[in-house]
Amino acid sequence: MAESKSKRVRAGSSGHRIEEVAKLAGVAPITVSRVLNKPDTVSEKTRAAVWVAIEKIGYIPNRLAGGLASNTSRTIGMVLPFIDNPAFAERVQGVTDVISAEGYTLLLGLSGYSPETELEHVISFLGQRVAGLILTGAVHAERTYKLLANAGIPVVEVPLISGRLIDMAVGYSNVDASYAMMEHLTRCGYRKVGLISTPVENDQITRDRRAGYEKALADFGLAHDETMKIEARGGVVNGEKAFVELLSRHPDIDAVFCTTDIHAIGCMLEAKRRGIEVPADLGIAGFDDIELAQEFLPPLTTVRLQRYEIGRNAARMLMDTFRGNSPEQRTIDLGFEVIVRGSTKKPRK
Repeated sequence: MAESKSKRVRAGSSGHRIEEVAKLAGVAPITVSRVLNKPDTVSEKTRAAVWVAIEKIGYIPNRLAGGLASNTSRTIGMVLPFIDNPAFAERVQGVTDVISAEGYTLLLGLSGYSPETELEHVISFLGQRVAGLILTGAVHAERTYKLLANAGIPVVEVPLISGRLIDMAVGYSNVDASYAMMEHLTRCGYRKVGLISTPVENDQITRDRRAGYEKALADFGLAHDETMKIEARGGVVNGEKAFVELLSRHPDIDAVFCTTDIHAIGCMLEAKRRGIEVPADLGIAGFDDIELAQEFLPPLTTVRLQRYEIGRNAARMLMDTFRGNSPEQRTIDLGFEVIVRGSTKKPRK
């Protein structure tokens, strides 16, 4: 009996055992356990070998072994890049309001836009028998696609609604939203528009926003120069620094489009310090319509998104699936709105 119990405890949800992973990776079972639970205590080379073995045999650690009568828990796993972005926080609130009313709780994982970190969270959540997953706009590791294809649980991606989707999706077109803002700037008379974005690496949302910007440059015959595009990590200060760099490269730009409001606010603060009049000397536009955007002087022209509703709809799609009801739409487009305020000139007739 003792031997049988030990095997149950050490078996993963895929039916494979930790000893199989250890043998394939050429390490001891305790090392596999450390990789899964205390990765910082294991060398990068050993971690890589263990994860290759995990992927090859499809092992998922069962973190709730013996603790559940059913095969799933009443929890939802959600992976975000970061938690300090207001856009992400509102989305989480929308999810929580729906699932808590249904008796579910939310588990959060932060990926920092790392596909490998996201994969580790997904494996951990599956090991905890989550009922469903919500993933946010990152480029996924190929292993994540393979793992979730065989996991048998519903997955909703936000806010992407196109491209290589895993299962269901709810959001809007970042390409179209960015293009619409550029169209507004063109109608205002701006001809040389610089772009400040967060890094595009592993971030499909920012890639799409940049694609919309580039498409508009071509369609509207605007100045196009790679040196007019600057990437900066999140934060007001980084927005200020990117703005300074952009001006040093192109002192004659007449507008700046930022893929986040936080960067745009940094631009506005630095413009004020330099005596640059907004919008008379320079137009500035953002993306997200966070609360601070309308409180600035002048208020920020930006793209408004239904962040809370994205979270609510993603959660509802999962709840419908749990009840055995196939959602009427597996991809929901909630759209966007260009909000024109005082940081850009009035459109020409």
